Amino acid sequence: MTMTMANRIPQQEEAEGPSPEQVRRGRRTAMLLFSLGFGPMILATVMFYTGWLNPAGHTNQGVLITPPVPVADLGLETLSGEPLARRFNASTDPQWLLVVAAGECDSICEELLYLSRQVNIALGKNANRVSRAAVLGGISGDLAARWPTEYRLMERLVPAPGTTPAWPAGITPEKEPRIMLIDPFGNVMMHYGPEHSGKDMLKDLKHLLKLSQVG
Repeated sequence: MTMTMANRIPQQEEAEGPSPEQVRRGRRTAMLLFSLGFGPMILATVMFYTGWLNPAGHTNQGVLITPPVPVADLGLETLSGEPLARRFNASTDPQWLLVVAAGECDSICEELLYLSRQVNIALGKNANRVSRAAVLGGISGDLAARWPTEYRLMERLVPAPGTTPAWPAGITPEKEPRIMLIDPFGNVMMHYGPEHSGKDMLKDLKHLLKLSQVG
């Protein structure tokens, strides 16, 4: 049977691929989806760092890391070998992350472990927007025994084999335990120490979670 011109035209267009207008429309759609998903987080970060559009003139309680350090630079992974940086990509549900970093976990380290847990609980309905982890050079037998009950929701992280974590400026866990705050984009943006109270950390987190619709 002879194919008509009307039947040949759609097949020819399909073989040639999408038109320039279709490509542009697809790009605009992708940009719109990105803006809807991550725009609020970007705006929240700018507002937090600069105080822009913030009539209260909010001042952060923790120590800001400027510029923020990508979590990939830390070279951390889970006990099963999954790179921590893999958690922060478009295919996963974004979360904020509190990481306690210390050498041998002494009494100050334990105080920060407890502090991060209690602050997380105090977030109430927003508690599930923040997860917790710890990078510890070593722990006592007593803490190891208590870990499954007291810190079962705190994931243990370790440096990737053959690497040494590139800690952000001002953070030296071997000398002083710190709590690092990582945003849903995977940026280490703030840190806390024994000089900070639970109220300090809770105030910052509540403010960030209020501004951000991501994480």
